[in-house]
Amino acid sequence: MRREGIVAVNPNMMTVMFEACGNFGVLREGLQMHSLVLRMGFVMDVFLGNSIITMYCRCGYVNEGNAVFQSISKKDIVSWNALIAGYIQHKEIEKAYELFEMMPNRDSISWTTIISGYLGIGEVERSIQLFKMMPKKDDIAWTAVISGFVDMEMCEEAFTWFIEMLRDSVHASSLTLSIMLSASACLATLRAGTQIHGLLVKKGMEYELSVQNSLVSIAPNIVSINSMITGFAQNGLGEEAVKLFAKIQAENFKPNEITFLAVLSACVHEGLVEQGCEYFNSMKSLYGLEPGPDHYACMVDLLGRAGLLDEATDLIQSSSIEPHSGVWGALLGSSRNHFRLDLANVAAQRLTELDPANATPYVVLSDLYDIMGARKDGNQVRLLKETLRVKKNPGCSWIE
Repeated sequence: MRREGIVAVNPNMMTVMFEACGNFGVLREGLQMHSLVLRMGFVMDVFLGNSIITMYCRCGYVNEGNAVFQSISKKDIVSWNALIAGYIQHKEIEKAYELFEMMPNRDSISWTTIISGYLGIGEVERSIQLFKMMPKKDDIAWTAVISGFVDMEMCEEAFTWFIEMLRDSVHASSLTLSIMLSASACLATLRAGTQIHGLLVKKGMEYELSVQNSLVSIAPNIVSINSMITGFAQNGLGEEAVKLFAKIQAENFKPNEITFLAVLSACVHEGLVEQGCEYFNSMKSLYGLEPGPDHYACMVDLLGRAGLLDEATDLIQSSSIEPHSGVWGALLGSSRNHFRLDLANVAAQRLTELDPANATPYVVLSDLYDIMGARKDGNQVRLLKETLRVKKNPGCSWIE
């Protein structure tokens, strides 16, 4: 382009080109452009000089970067930070610290860079000492320290510092929280991981890429995954359970029967009928898993809550396994809620056959008769219950 005269070479354009060379680590082209700058007699202003320093440091030529640094007459804080970062990148921490001490002014990046440098070589005490000396500690500095601990697999310390950060009323960014998810994986602390993820959801950060990548790392096996999905479902976070299930499918984790039970439960609480049916059908078609009575109970509950009681009944009748009391209890509850006396009678009869000592079918059925205006029939059911001396079981959880 330059040969053909399409563009005029100027310091601003060269600054952009040096940044590109540094980002891609192409030293040869960077050297050629530096020679061009010298031949054309450009004044080494701070912006151009900083881009050349950064290019040399990123390409591994810190001494050349230092030479450019020395040639800049009016250095700004970026100049100092760029060279300090270069020395740290190439494990010359003492030179970096000497430069840090010489700085006329320091900003958050200056402090964070030198603190991270010492953490990177395992100098924890020195890092903490510098952190305490830092005049104003922002979330970047806190995150740098926490990240350093995680990199060294000192994950308990990372949690300690994270708690101190929150106590200090410092905002936790999505980067901080994704690092804490990694710390949870390091400690195999599922509870902490779910708490961190809950905080991400509350802050609306759960869809950010760094968070999604870290989330999978805290669930390295199917047992942990099942616990997380179940935890979400039981704590009113059904949508999060479904999203995590989709995430593990994308990561080629093979779900088992417990995984499906957890995600179907989430679908029940969120009213995701179509999605629940899809998951249920995929058990056998995609994963070769045979749905059990508990899976059928979830599906009957899901369909019943949506008012699809005929479909729920058809599902029970099509089952190759004997439905347990949970299946009929789910149908009974939905029949009451949707005033289906015909199906309530069927469900109640099957429940009394399976669990004769439980009073719930009698109570639900008699109440439904009353609601439907058939009080005489309701009284007959109550009389039958008293005759059989069936007592209500306060622990029954069929009906919600």
